[in-house]
Amino acid sequence: MAKIAQISAKYIVHSTISIDGVVDRPDVIGAIFGQTEGLLGADLELRELQRSGRIGRIEVNVTTKGGKTAGEIIIPSSLDKAETAIVGAALEIIQRIGPCNAALKVTSIEDIRISKRKFVIERAKELLKNLMDGVMPDSQELADEVAYSVRVMEITEYGRERLPAGPAIDESDEVIIVEGRADVLNLLKHGFKNAIAINGTNVPPSIADLCRQKSVTVFVDGDRGGDLIIKELLAIAEVDFITKAPDGKEVEELTKKEIHKAIRSRVASEQFRMEKDPNGGRDDRQRRDAARETERREQPVPEHREERGPRDDRKSRDASRDAGRDDRPSRDDRRAPRAPERRAKAAEPSAKEKSSFNEMLEDLIGTRGAYVLDKELNILGKVPVSELDATVKSLKGGVYAVVFDGEAEKKLVDVAEEANIAFLVAMSSKVQSASVAILTPESLE
Repeated sequence: MAKIAQISAKYIVHSTISIDGVVDRPDVIGAIFGQTEGLLGADLELRELQRSGRIGRIEVNVTTKGGKTAGEIIIPSSLDKAETAIVGAALEIIQRIGPCNAALKVTSIEDIRISKRKFVIERAKELLKNLMDGVMPDSQELADEVAYSVRVMEITEYGRERLPAGPAIDESDEVIIVEGRADVLNLLKHGFKNAIAINGTNVPPSIADLCRQKSVTVFVDGDRGGDLIIKELLAIAEVDFITKAPDGKEVEELTKKEIHKAIRSRVASEQFRMEKDPNGGRDDRQRRDAARETERREQPVPEHREERGPRDDRKSRDASRDAGRDDRPSRDDRRAPRAPERRAKAAEPSAKEKSSFNEMLEDLIGTRGAYVLDKELNILGKVPVSELDATVKSLKGGVYAVVFDGEAEKKLVDVAEEANIAFLVAMSSKVQSASVAILTPESLE
């Protein structure tokens, strides 16, 4: 006689049994076969179904407590849904087992294939994940991984405090101060080799010494901790520029584009103080001026004073009047040639000029240098930003555009207007000109 196990069945009928008395397992099985015999017809006779293997071995698990018996009945079935449901419903007609009253209740009919399908899906997900993790990376991923490993190996230590720093921290004229080692690694990953970390809010002596020797840009996270570090550095060290990551972001998670944008938008430390303190430090200056005034008053006054009569006062007034006449320009001076006329209106850059300006500006990031260009956008020379005013004045014309790593200030704009320059391309600007087109990275996009 063939029997099917639960693992080969399609459905499993789960039912509970409650008996008012003490019975054994064979009594329950006998009642199931005996009381359903002839009830469902020859095709659904439980004995014949079990003999043909379409109904599996009936499992009965019962326990006796306090003179009553309770348990569960499990019947595996390879019949179809309708036939399995009929067999399950037939169990509920059993009302007595032996001399005791009984009640059977079918709780559920489980589809074994659904359980197996869930197992297959979960296992397939696990296998696919293992396959994806172990798949061979493409060439670009390999190149990125190697480049990142090389940059990580380049990280060095600086000073007595062994601060994490980039390999170019000694030879570079400018340094970028960040908060921690992860920030230095992220900047190294994107090509910035002149970064150094302070490792906390307390400024190490090595950082203070570095600030006195080099041009320093403070680059901190966009949170309150970054503000505290800026405040500490401004109070102790000589900081030149300040910039922050976007609000809620950290330097270690910024992309290359976000890093470049943050460095381009850096501001001078004096401007940062003015923005944070609208009083601009006037209270401190007033206290210093009051101290100087008190010191001046406490100095002894010379006792000897020269007596001046009315005649001396008249001579002094006549001399002043004659000096005023001498200061007035002569008629010959008024006929001197005028300075060259300035441009009537600022020019509009072409698409080619925008592209060239943008590339040159990218090359100058962090160098504090400037390119002087002619009409064909050829580089006439590269000079430090600190010498840009004097250079433009000395050339006396022939300069078409100036691209520099810095902020366009009014003094430079005035010099550019006098020199009839068409374009000033700067990292940032807070001034305007009617005759010179002042361009920034935002206007070049």
